[in-house]
Amino acid sequence: MSADETGTQLNQEYPPNWPEKEPYGVADVRQDLWPRDDNSRVLELELRPRDEELGRIWIRDTYVNCFVVDGSPLYVATGTTRAAGAGGAGPWNDGIFVWTADSLDGPWKLVDTTGVRPDAEKGKVWSPEFVGENEPGRTVVAPWQEYWHDEEFGKRGNAWAPEVHYFRGTWYIVACMGDHSRKVGSFMLKSTGGIEGPYRVVEGNLEKPFGELVSGGPDWIDPNAYFHIDGGLYAEGDKAWLVLHNDLYAEFREDMEDIVQTTNLPKFEQTRYSSEPYLEGAYVFKHEGKYYLVHAAWDWKFDGDRYAYDTTEGARYQYDAIVAVSDEFEGPYSKRWTAGVGAGHNNIFADADGRLWATFFRNPAAGYWADRGEDAAVAGVVRMEWTGPEGNRIYVQRK
Repeated sequence: MSADETGTQLNQEYPPNWPEKEPYGVADVRQDLWPRDDNSRVLELELRPRDEELGRIWIRDTYVNCFVVDGSPLYVATGTTRAAGAGGAGPWNDGIFVWTADSLDGPWKLVDTTGVRPDAEKGKVWSPEFVGENEPGRTVVAPWQEYWHDEEFGKRGNAWAPEVHYFRGTWYIVACMGDHSRKVGSFMLKSTGGIEGPYRVVEGNLEKPFGELVSGGPDWIDPNAYFHIDGGLYAEGDKAWLVLHNDLYAEFREDMEDIVQTTNLPKFEQTRYSSEPYLEGAYVFKHEGKYYLVHAAWDWKFDGDRYAYDTTEGARYQYDAIVAVSDEFEGPYSKRWTAGVGAGHNNIFADADGRLWATFFRNPAAGYWADRGEDAAVAGVVRMEWTGPEGNRIYVQRK
């Protein structure tokens, strides 16, 4: 093969970047960016008794990753689930479930927690109901994470958006206590065994979630109870960082019991929209030497046919994944682009062969999937494509 032929081949090796939408902040709703039958699948996670009527797992904020454990790949799945008989994940749910597989193709099995809790539901690795396991020097459920009751909602307390991480030979779960909890915000659990646990709350979350009080949330949330939500973990080498909603980060201490800087947390340097909308689900991953910062944003339909990520009132259309790229973890990050339509509040990961995937769940709260409830709230994964070292964008695999 000649040098010219080699050059031509390299130039055609990667898919192209699509032109930027103008003005900045307009949503890209092209069908190529949807998870479709030809580029995605819904994982067949092992059912629990509560799932048999639906025939699949009802799940939001789907998280999937691949780790190398004892020299072999281990795939992990989790997300926000609902209690038996409940219509959704609030005002309470019963904790965090985890599934594993040796391949993305499965079979996906609930982790075997029977050795930790013989009488508890299999696969449930943490729940507010485990508060009775607290003992001096080991807190499984912190006081602010316990169930509670009020006249308006009855039983309250729900865990949201868990992520499972394997770092320096130890399993961690970063999750969030949701809007109906005594305190709303992100926390981390550390396993003293395997992926099945048992887990305990790290020292930095014994009294409160990570970070500081913020304004936000529904009107019925106590303003003295709302902290930064949707926490995640980014690890590189021997260091790890907490990633918080929607632009904060903090390095973890060496012992992983708390973050180094607990107040006035640094912010990612981002190219924001004008006006900047409400964003959720911040997530960072690294690919081919670049850092990618992912957010979830509602695109709004208004003026007849225009879709945008802004604060303009209109019909919610889709819960999208928007992405920006940087040479450094802290930024500055590029302009954002739409990476996946309807794939918001996700994570992006590489499988055992280095191929990129993203999760999706089809948000049933509003918009397109709200009218298609039987097919919403799923454990979905979709193939992603990278536009190469010159383009440095990642999209849902286009046609």
